[in-house]
Amino acid sequence: MSAIRFEKDSDNIVTLVLDSPGQSANTMNADFRESLTQIVTRIEQESESIKGIVVTSAKKTFFAGGDLKELLAVDDPQSFYTMINLIKADLRRIETLGKPVVAAINGSALGGGWEIALACHHRICLDNSKTKLGLPEVTLGLLPGGGGVTRMVRLLGLEKSLPYLVEGKQVVPSVALKAGLVHELAATKDEILDKAKAWINANPQSMQPWDNKGYKIPGGTPSSPHIVQMLSIAPSMLRQKTKGCFPAPEKILCAAVEGAQVDFDSASLIESRYFTELVTSSVAKNMITTFWFQLNHIKAGGSRPEGFDVAKTHKVGVIGAGMMGAGIAYQSAISGIDVVLKDVTRIAADKGKNYSEGLLKKRVSRGLMSQDQMDNVLSRIKATDNSEDFAGCDLIIEAVFEDRDLKGKVTAEAEFLCKEDALIASNTSTLPISGLAKAVKDSQRFIGLHFFSPVDKMPLVEIICGANTSDKSLARAFDFVLQIGKTPIVVNDSRGFFTSRVFGTFTNEGIAMLGEGVEPALIEKEAVKAGMPVGPLAVSDEVSMSLMQHVRKQTEADMKSEGVEYQPHPAISVIDTMVDTLNRVGRAAGGGFYEYPAQGKKQLWSGLREQFLRADQQISKDDVRDRMLFIQAIETVRCLQENVLRTVAEANIGSIFGIGFAAWSGGALQFINQHGLEDFIERARYLAEQYGERFEPPALLVEMSANGQIFE
Repeated sequence: MSAIRFEKDSDNIVTLVLDSPGQSANTMNADFRESLTQIVTRIEQESESIKGIVVTSAKKTFFAGGDLKELLAVDDPQSFYTMINLIKADLRRIETLGKPVVAAINGSALGGGWEIALACHHRICLDNSKTKLGLPEVTLGLLPGGGGVTRMVRLLGLEKSLPYLVEGKQVVPSVALKAGLVHELAATKDEILDKAKAWINANPQSMQPWDNKGYKIPGGTPSSPHIVQMLSIAPSMLRQKTKGCFPAPEKILCAAVEGAQVDFDSASLIESRYFTELVTSSVAKNMITTFWFQLNHIKAGGSRPEGFDVAKTHKVGVIGAGMMGAGIAYQSAISGIDVVLKDVTRIAADKGKNYSEGLLKKRVSRGLMSQDQMDNVLSRIKATDNSEDFAGCDLIIEAVFEDRDLKGKVTAEAEFLCKEDALIASNTSTLPISGLAKAVKDSQRFIGLHFFSPVDKMPLVEIICGANTSDKSLARAFDFVLQIGKTPIVVNDSRGFFTSRVFGTFTNEGIAMLGEGVEPALIEKEAVKAGMPVGPLAVSDEVSMSLMQHVRKQTEADMKSEGVEYQPHPAISVIDTMVDTLNRVGRAAGGGFYEYPAQGKKQLWSGLREQFLRADQQISKDDVRDRMLFIQAIETVRCLQENVLRTVAEANIGSIFGIGFAAWSGGALQFINQHGLEDFIERARYLAEQYGERFEPPALLVEMSANGQIFE
């Protein structure tokens, strides 16, 4: 069955209907490639009787792009290179036929879909704010290899095309019209086709701008003075963003610049070579695995219990109007949910609401929402110091200081006042949920909802199930997280859960190296070069070492009461020295590992070298880097082994979205896959010999390696 239908009307206008059989969206799979070649051959054979061509889709979207399962399986560069060039040759045959070709874009056209549209002479798009146009391949470690780089550069010029190519910028139809990406908009699908055929009748002979004699790339070639100036700083700016961990943006820039200096066909071959290099790289395979397959599995409800109708939250009560509570209130309100934001005083509650007002004003100033829309969102937040206002809430989220007694007190009070079947949640980042659940009457309705700061920017929410949390409560929590536009991962109860527990290994390892005498600047630099957003010392300042000390003492006391031996970490002495002796607690207190001048950038505190540096204790850059990455991966395996983590997908997504684990790796467990389990174990044992038994590979990892398994 063909993936493209050939329909000719009485005016001899051919409509090519993209309709991949058995799929909800069109993809550039083997069926499509075979159909494309057959259709192009037929068009060439019947060209004398064809007035023009309209390309449209039978699906809700225009075209989804490449078949990622195929791309993930590519292991023969030459075969892939040949295949991609055949697709491009077919598109080029239609493009240069001399007949007018119109893209009737009835829905989102991303990646390969936008590349098909670019191969058309005229583009008409359905004016729908949900429609997205663009080339997001870079977000999966790829480049637009179906002609996207070559045509975008020739359509917009080097400078204007780079945000779409290097950043994966996507736009709605109205913005695309202003940018010159599409030529017309239409209100309905029928109007798109009517306009397409009208354009064909008005333009019986048509070709692409870049095929016209005398064509020049908009804005100039790489040798033009303005472009030379731009290109002189572009590589360093890219390197600053990617830290050398993500090859795709750099390869895209290379393909764009090199392709702009040669003819179209040569530029297309250059693009194909870079595309093939990226497709066969481990980084692309890591990112496709995690950011496409595993992330989509989670968002589709892969971790949600079955058998429960989707629940909609209408009114949420947030206890605590500090940074976290205020952020939860904002995210809920902007998602259309009424919010009661309570604190001890009305002044504190109003301050929390003002946080939302500040974020909304920024959106208005950037044209992302109107003043009326802003006022509407703010009207949903009721700031109060009166617990009675929790009446009618179907969800309560406690977001107060990490103190078990305080959390229990405020949660019990709210449970008494809200709806009888309300879901009760704690935003704790470390305290076991089963213990906190003792404060409420019905522990089946108690669950952990661990948000990350700042809530409006961080995409993850870690849902923690206590010993008695019901599947119905989990399903409701999962639905709420999706309702507010976040990505949920589900974990089982334990101290620190998954994200805080693994995050702690990263900060502790960096601090431990400082205590050993390692150069502090080297620790921070190698963490960033490895792909972490910031170094362990910088992030410890943000968290506050006094909080880290408090959590550790609470943990130590809890474990002692439970009869469990507490194993002190080598980072403890450094933290205690910083807090108790040097009075350098963190950024909020004026300074910690870093100094924060009123003017200028933060910088490592000069006293660190004096206090901790030992010239005879320097270790290799590789060891510094691997200690920070390996310890996180090892702790992630332990979480899986102990059934804290439920799935590999949640481990990878949670490690990247929640902790900031190196995204190029595809996550903490995919990082191990990439190394190969046997090699990872060998390196881990070396680190254990040199730096401590915490690096010993867990039994699960050793067992999997012996059985030839990987994390999937």
